[in-house]
Amino acid sequence: MRPRARIVRATTIVLAALVLVLVGYWAAVAIEDRDETARSTARFDPPVWAGQNFIVECAGGFYARHASTIVLITSAHCRNPGDTLRDAEGQMIGVLGPRAELADCPEGRFCAPSDIFTVALAPDRIPWGHLNVVDMGAGGYRTFEAGTRPLACSEVAVGDRFEIDGREHYRSGTVIAIGPYAYETDTIFPCMIIGDSLVTTGDSGGAVLVRGLPAGIIARQLQGRLGFTPLAEGLENLGLNLCTTPDCDLSPERAVQP
Repeated sequence: MRPRARIVRATTIVLAALVLVLVGYWAAVAIEDRDETARSTARFDPPVWAGQNFIVECAGGFYARHASTIVLITSAHCRNPGDTLRDAEGQMIGVLGPRAELADCPEGRFCAPSDIFTVALAPDRIPWGHLNVVDMGAGGYRTFEAGTRPLACSEVAVGDRFEIDGREHYRSGTVIAIGPYAYETDTIFPCMIIGDSLVTTGDSGGAVLVRGLPAGIIARQLQGRLGFTPLAEGLENLGLNLCTTPDCDLSPERAVQP
């Protein structure tokens, strides 16, 4: 296990915290100018949504399994639990599940180990044979070996290299701070990891790889920069298993989907 990175004061992190839907236009322009957008691989059919936008405002993080149901992880602030997602033609994408939540929380606040919830996918939206894959756009497909563990907060360190690809804009950078997040009008997170890449509307929920490993999902914008919450704690809270085999140790015949 890697040593715990230096913890920064919560007040340092929360001063300019905004949910991604409120990000300013200047950040979007800066990102468009420098990100890589040319895909290096063809899309599967159905497409892999891990790492890619499955709705306009949010991207998919990783595929996981809850009992016999295949789910896509995304950010808990994208939509409301229980909502049914549909595409522009009215066809079902999936049903949103519960948010990760911590019972030990100040009165009147919402606390979570990570900013995640799930989308239980419609059967025709599952890319069987590719559930252990993340589509990083210009960064290529990344395939997890069987048994790959999601990283916890304590396994990410300042100086680690990360990669993201929300909105089909591939970016990489360096972790610059790690600490609690307790903005007074937002969810309380025990761990928020800050990276030096810019993020904007549509990045929320996207996969974050650290040292090439599944590490978290894009959760917040902090002074224009990436804020992500750790993956391992969120999966454990929701009773999920990260998919690290092509069919996630399941099959279309045995899967129970909405």
